[in-house]
Amino acid sequence: MDFPPNQGLDQDEVNEQVEEVIDENEVVLFMKGTALMPQCGYSRKALGLIDHHRDEYETVDVLDSLAEYRAALEDHSGWETIPQTFVDGEFVGGSDVLEELEERDELADTLNAE
Repeated sequence: MDFPPNQGLDQDEVNEQVEEVIDENEVVLFMKGTALMPQCGYSRKALGLIDHHRDEYETVDVLDSLAEYRAALEDHSGWETIPQTFVDGEFVGGSDVLEELEERDELADTLNAE
């Protein structure tokens, strides 16, 4: 489900995309930028932590419709900052939470929860 860059989605489209991506993927990282070109340090850190434990996961670049993604994700998680990680439809947290889980040796289990 790739959208052309700089298309800018409206709120309903973003809400729908967030729902679909979370429902259809085991692990999803909503981030600024792409897996190949993260656009902020927190997104880069989250990507690296997930990458360390998983080969397959979905990333969503929120930059083209940032305000809409913030609103849609906050509805989902109660959290307004980006990046956000979801596993099996459940909100896990941002890069700081992933880092804490990694330090406690719990990140691999969290990301590979069945």
